[in-house]
Amino acid sequence: MRGGTAIQNSLPGDWQAGRFLGRVQTAQGPSPVLVIGGELFDMSSVAPTVSALVEAGDFSGAGGVSLGALDHADVTVISPVDLQCVKACGVTFAVSAVERVIEERARGDWAAAGAIRDSLEARVGGSIRSVKPGSDEAAELKAALVEAGLWSQYLEVAIGPDAEVFTKAPVLSTVGAGAEIGIRSDSSWNNPEPEIALLVDSKGQAVGACLGNDVNLRDFEGRSALLLGKAKDNNASCSLGPFVRLFDDSFTIDDVRKAEVRLTIEGEDNYRLEGASNMAEISRDPLDLVKQTLSEHQYPDGFVLFLGTLFAPVQDRDEPGRGFTHKVGDTVRIESERLGELVNRVVYSRDAAPWETGIGAFITNLASRGLLGGAA
Repeated sequence: MRGGTAIQNSLPGDWQAGRFLGRVQTAQGPSPVLVIGGELFDMSSVAPTVSALVEAGDFSGAGGVSLGALDHADVTVISPVDLQCVKACGVTFAVSAVERVIEERARGDWAAAGAIRDSLEARVGGSIRSVKPGSDEAAELKAALVEAGLWSQYLEVAIGPDAEVFTKAPVLSTVGAGAEIGIRSDSSWNNPEPEIALLVDSKGQAVGACLGNDVNLRDFEGRSALLLGKAKDNNASCSLGPFVRLFDDSFTIDDVRKAEVRLTIEGEDNYRLEGASNMAEISRDPLDLVKQTLSEHQYPDGFVLFLGTLFAPVQDRDEPGRGFTHKVGDTVRIESERLGELVNRVVYSRDAAPWETGIGAFITNLASRGLLGGAA
C-alpha cells in the first residue's frame, strides 16, 4: 500500500461534530470507514468499497465494527476513494486562467514568464474577473480579445460556456495523506495545485468534499495543451484526503463555496512559500461543474471531482524571475478549516512507491477476505 498517515495528525478542528468517510489500511487490506461523533467504524463487512458504501447511501454506521475513538485509533489513513473515477476541472479561477495563458505563450519556458505575466495581467486580468462564464458579456470580451490578438484556448474554458473537465488519474491510483507525491524527473517547472474535490455518486449527487493536490507540470502543458495527460497523470501525482467530509446539517455545499484553502511549501533548502485560495472567487459554481462532468456520460461507481485552484505560485525560489518549481524533499501542506490537513512529501514519480494494486488485485483481495457477498 502506498503510504499513509496517522489519523490524529490530519483532523479538522471540529472533527467530533462532523461525519467523515474514508479508507484505512489494515493488515488484511484497505477498508472503508466512517467517523461518526468522533468514533471510527470499519464498514468493510457492510460495504467492501467506499464506492459501494456511497451508492448504498447509508452513512449511519449501522452494521460497522467500532475501532474506538478516532483520535486514539491505531490505524493508517489512505486515499479516501477507491473505484470512483478521478476527474478534474481546470481554469476555474481568473488567476489560473492568466497563468495558463502565460504557460502557453512562454511555451513552457519559465524564463519568459515574468514579462508575459505583467503584460497579460495589465491587459486582461480585470476583465476576466468581472464576467460570468458563458454570458453575453463573456462573449463580447472574447470578441474584443480575439481582435486584439490575445485569445487563447485557456480563455475559452475560463469564460466560455464549457468548463474544462478531464480525467486526472486512473481508478485506484490516488495517494492519501502522508504519502509521497510525485513529479516527473524531466520537468523543470512545476507546482502543486491545492484544491477541494467533491465526491459524487452515480446519480450525480455530491455527497461530500475533501482536500486534494492536482500536481501540475507547467513546462509540459505550456509546450502544448496536448501534453496535458503527460503533465497531469504520473505515478503518485494525485493526492486526496485525509477524509471526505460528508454533507449534513453541520457541513454543506455552501461551506465548500466559501472555504479557504491554505498552502504551505517547505523545502529542505529552507525555502518557504505560503498562500491561500478562496473558493468564493471561483468563476463556476461547484455544482455546475458536477453537472458538466455528467453531461452525456455516466459514472456507475461515482467520481471525485477536483474543482480547480486559484493558487499558482510565482514567488521566486532560486533566482529572480524564475518563479517557483518543486524540489525533491519539499513538504506540501494543504489545509482548510472544515476539511483538515493533507500533507505530502515531493519525490520524483519514478522513485515514489509504485502503483501495484490495480482493479484486478483489489478485487482479488476483497474476495480473499470474504467481502464480496454483494457488489464491490
